Amino acid sequence: MKSALFAALISCSFVFSSFFKKKGTPTSSIHTFRVNTLEGQEFDFSALKGKKILVVNTASKCGFTPQFEQLQALYEKYKDKNFVVVGFPCNQFASQDPGTSEEIKTFCTRNYGVNFPMMEKVDVKGDNAAPVYKWLTSKTLNGVESSSVKWNFQKYLIDENGFLVGHVASYKKPDCKRIVDWIEGKRQ
Repeated sequence: MKSALFAALISCSFVFSSFFKKKGTPTSSIHTFRVNTLEGQEFDFSALKGKKILVVNTASKCGFTPQFEQLQALYEKYKDKNFVVVGFPCNQFASQDPGTSEEIKTFCTRNYGVNFPMMEKVDVKGDNAAPVYKWLTSKTLNGVESSSVKWNFQKYLIDENGFLVGHVASYKKPDCKRIVDWIEGKRQ
């Protein structure tokens, strides 16, 4: 009877543990990446050492596009407290960002007053994913977790050392408690 109970407990613990993904230990930093801005200038992530970074894939014609407003508000509120938002336009989800770099910049500035760094449009999934997104989504590369970008406005949290902390789904607003607590150091 005891051995059957023990076997059942072991079996249950194995089943339940499969529901919880263990996070790993960071093995590399986003600070090794260089990308291009919407203006075509090189942007070196190493310039952000010491800052928390919120990386988000954006789109101009998405139901989540109004999140630009909260992203800008977060950036304004915390930019002097070692925090930055970095946007990456992407056209992979229902072709919701078909514009040129100039059109995207004009849209973001005119409609939402965006002045946080915006990069050139990239793929965030698949064989042609930008190297920074391959890093963000692969535990083999970042050491922390694997994920897939499900839709526009998925958010990745990067600590002051450039290490991935985790990600937040598209439907969660940029000013949700989890993100704000993380920025303010109340939660990692």
